[in-house]
Amino acid sequence: MVVKRLLIPGPTDVPPDILLQQTKPMIGHRSDEYTKLYTGIIEKLQKYFNTQRNITVLTASGTIWMDITGRNMVKKKALACVNGAFSERMYLTIKDCGKDVDALVVDWGKAIKPEMVLERLSQGSYDTLAVCQNETSTGVRSPVNEICQKVKKEYPDIMIVVDTVSSAGGDLIEPDVMNADIVFTSSQKCFALPPGLSIGIVSDAALERAKQVPGRGHYTDLIAIFDYYAKKKQNPTTPNVSLMYALDYQLDRMLAEGAQKRYERHLAMAEMTRKWAKEHGIESFPEPGYESVTVSTLKNNLNKNIGELNKALGKRGFQISNGYGALKDKTFRIGHMGEWTPDEIRSLLLNIEDIWGL
Repeated sequence: MVVKRLLIPGPTDVPPDILLQQTKPMIGHRSDEYTKLYTGIIEKLQKYFNTQRNITVLTASGTIWMDITGRNMVKKKALACVNGAFSERMYLTIKDCGKDVDALVVDWGKAIKPEMVLERLSQGSYDTLAVCQNETSTGVRSPVNEICQKVKKEYPDIMIVVDTVSSAGGDLIEPDVMNADIVFTSSQKCFALPPGLSIGIVSDAALERAKQVPGRGHYTDLIAIFDYYAKKKQNPTTPNVSLMYALDYQLDRMLAEGAQKRYERHLAMAEMTRKWAKEHGIESFPEPGYESVTVSTLKNNLNKNIGELNKALGKRGFQISNGYGALKDKTFRIGHMGEWTPDEIRSLLLNIEDIWGL
């Protein structure tokens, strides 16, 4: 069996030494050993993201933070910015939580821009704003720092939730600079870990808002999560201890490289991919200037069979992604995230050239 290197937008490859961390002997999640492990993880996350904000790690995919948004942040009405499949999921999840929510919708491939958000916020009484920084389905990177800063200046009481599932740990995410109230991500993308953990960076203002919102649920109750940590320095429910070992280990690697250097490496891979595509007449799907640092979504304007390409790549030990949803076969996606290097991306691109005869 050929082991495929996953150059998809998540889950990405997990280095063997990280996988090995999950084989450590099990410990009780109410033990002193676990307290030391978990508090160390929180401190490392604060150091990596250069923040002293509240942080929690949940045993769940990043999607849980969409439920948390609906159940903890929205008192009366939310505005969800939709420019792809995963930002639409946020809108639908808030709606499923029984909350009043409007969607600011732009075409797939377009970015959410500050002026769009400010104009829409001026038209309604919103208390929550949700925006996706890196839309995995389209490869679009929206300018969330500028969006959040301008919104907070005009509407300081609005809670802002930012989805960085496919960017944090690769792109440069600075919660204090961004000034969003919740920034969340997942383990299986730029952190190069197995799926199963999600990380939330939460402002004090968000916790104050949550206290005012009834029906926060049980597993999704931010107040219960952070109250338990304040008292016990542990999770209120049973965590995936093995994945916590892996996260703790990987954070040491990430801190050694540094957030800025990781960003520069991811940017170099993105620029290499886009340059290669342009040289071969392959168009980029996102609008110019708003391309993702961690996933390149390219148009299938050469009318190639993406499924057959992936079969051929699989025999050579690679896997990329077809377009997502309505973009299937119209685009293809290359994930350059986690621990991949420019040399490995170059190898993938040379193999695509060879298969397609470019």
